Amino acid sequence: MVHKEVCPLCMSEEISLHLICEDHFISKEVFEINNCRACGFLFTRDYPEETDIGAYYDSEEYISHSDTPGGLTNTIYMLVRKIMLRIKRGIIRDVTGIDKGNILDIGSGTGHFADIMKEAGWKVKGIEINKKARDFSINRFGLEVLEPSQISSLEPGWFDCITLWHVLEHFHDPFKYALEIRRLLKPGGICLIALPNSSSFDALYYKVYWAAFDVPRHLWHFNPDTFRIFAEKTGFELVKIRTLPLDVFYISILSENYKGTLMPFITGIIKAKLFAIRSFFNTKRSSSLIYILRKPA
Repeated sequence: MVHKEVCPLCMSEEISLHLICEDHFISKEVFEINNCRACGFLFTRDYPEETDIGAYYDSEEYISHSDTPGGLTNTIYMLVRKIMLRIKRGIIRDVTGIDKGNILDIGSGTGHFADIMKEAGWKVKGIEINKKARDFSINRFGLEVLEPSQISSLEPGWFDCITLWHVLEHFHDPFKYALEIRRLLKPGGICLIALPNSSSFDALYYKVYWAAFDVPRHLWHFNPDTFRIFAEKTGFELVKIRTLPLDVFYISILSENYKGTLMPFITGIIKAKLFAIRSFFNTKRSSSLIYILRKPA
């Protein structure tokens, strides 16, 4: 196990227990989420080594790796994904100001986002750790998808845009990846990082049952304030924060399921609507956020 004695964001020793969360998805083990009293960052304190954590993803129900439609929750995920893919493509166009260019999708999963960008005329590469997902995206969509170890072989200053859709929270060393992203982006290039928001209305409501804590797969639990610190420490300009409006429905349904609610789908939808309405007036409390970073010119 990796054990953190200090805050991984600001290196403060002023850390304390925030929550004890169960891995509801696979192992049923419990993990501590700690809070840094100096900067407010939440992080999973003890988690498996990088060589061992693959076992915590080993399930056909892990949809971003398996693309399995079985079950109501996964079916909803895939329906929402179709809508969100077009929304994401529009966001890329808006924030980069170009209709096509070179894009790298880190944590490309089964390749659906990379494929829709390829269809739009972008030159696309992917990075994916899971071999099954990597092979699926190569065989189904004809994408160029590399293993994480191959990222260092990519040409510096080549990409107009780099995306990480709910990926950074999984990295054992997010600072290392931030350096690679800076190396690979063109001057003035854009990086989009989507993350669950640990200060969201749904996170504060569900607490230990909040599906987006997802221990031990999620190691870091950012909110807008702590991510701003991360952006500054890694040399990026945080230019904008946008919401991912549909994520709250999937997360709420899954959270209700973890709570053992009798009708998790209906209850989750109702509560997600309430969270969505409240966060419409306070985007910093949205369930998921997209942080838009620019590499200094």
